[in-house]
Amino acid sequence: MRSSRTSASWFLSITSVLLLAGCPSDDECGPGDAPADGIVASGLGVELTYGGMISGENNDCPIDGTPEGVISMTIAGVQTGVPIGLFTLCIPRPDLLSVGESLGIDDPASEDPAVRVVDVGGADAGCTYDLDIAVPPSGTARAKGLCNATGAGGFALVLDGQVTLTRTCGAVVDSVVVSLTGTVAVQPDL
Repeated sequence: MRSSRTSASWFLSITSVLLLAGCPSDDECGPGDAPADGIVASGLGVELTYGGMISGENNDCPIDGTPEGVISMTIAGVQTGVPIGLFTLCIPRPDLLSVGESLGIDDPASEDPAVRVVDVGGADAGCTYDLDIAVPPSGTARAKGLCNATGAGGFALVLDGQVTLTRTCGAVVDSVVVSLTGTVAVQPDL
């Protein structure tokens, strides 16, 4: 028969493993009822919608101090209805995404665990839009239903932030600040 100390130690070990795995408190894994195209970049005179999100452990933005076995994750999608718009994030620490991370710039030299906004682009009504990399994004990103840092089984990505886009309408080029909001299903790259 195990002693109460052994049982308590075993319980704490199992609990620690579950916490490190990132299981949500509601025990639901996967994207749930998140829509396939739920991220919207909207501002004065612009509304771009993104979906088709795929995640992969591509190790595109690793940082020092990451726990063993945690590999940086890239999430990529497209503008809905228009095939030229791309949406890309790189997450240095996907193991932290369930509690939420700030949005940051895509700087390969950075050791910040912020979710890096790599690409937000698209087109509408005769104008094209590209991410203005000179202006840091603001806001947060978090995951719901992310039961491990690999993204296996999928999850829902929730964004609440702002980015600046360079807008080109013929010969006229200006900047527009857009809200980057919504919830979207993210599927693993198989």
